[in-house]
Amino acid sequence: MEMLRVTLPNFITIARLIAVPIFVWLVVDEREATAFWVFLAAGVSDAADGFIARRFDLRSQLGSYLDPVADKALLIAAFVSLGLAGLIPSWLVIAAVARDFLIIGAVVISWVMDHPVTVRPLFVSKANTLAQITLITLVLGQAAFNVSVDRVEGGLVWITGGLTLISAAAYLVTWLHHMAGEETSLQDNSAASDHRNGDKRP
Repeated sequence: MEMLRVTLPNFITIARLIAVPIFVWLVVDEREATAFWVFLAAGVSDAADGFIARRFDLRSQLGSYLDPVADKALLIAAFVSLGLAGLIPSWLVIAAVARDFLIIGAVVISWVMDHPVTVRPLFVSKANTLAQITLITLVLGQAAFNVSVDRVEGGLVWITGGLTLISAAAYLVTWLHHMAGEETSLQDNSAASDHRNGDKRP
């Protein structure tokens, strides 16, 4: 069965999932330098599994589910652990996590009401993800290598927060239109695009 097909990109994605609790432990244990390299390696692995899947035609349905889950798990874990460590403002952590739960809740409600919604990438979501990754890397880099770019970090915090709120509002409006019966689709980067392990369409 296609669902049970396990490929090399799938193994790379699974390794990224395994790295999530390791990353959290490193942050909580105040080993920011090692956490920085683990996060960087996870980012490289994300690009690598997508390249391998495309280059060698190793896309799989399993990968289309695993890859966005691994990406989202890493980002949420990073935000929560860095927030608990006092390295990221708590309001931003709450906003980022609440946004993801809002989207997940909308999808679940759509399924329960027998009105499933298609999940596709949205530009503001991609921008938000890029801002989150940049912020996490910057925060870890400052803590790990004792450098200070507070002004850059402060600006990036507000940019990330703004994109988080805008993307959440965009998804909510799109979902309401969908539930009202209009032909549209809820869009989110958690589904990712087809340049990864699969076509990302559930």
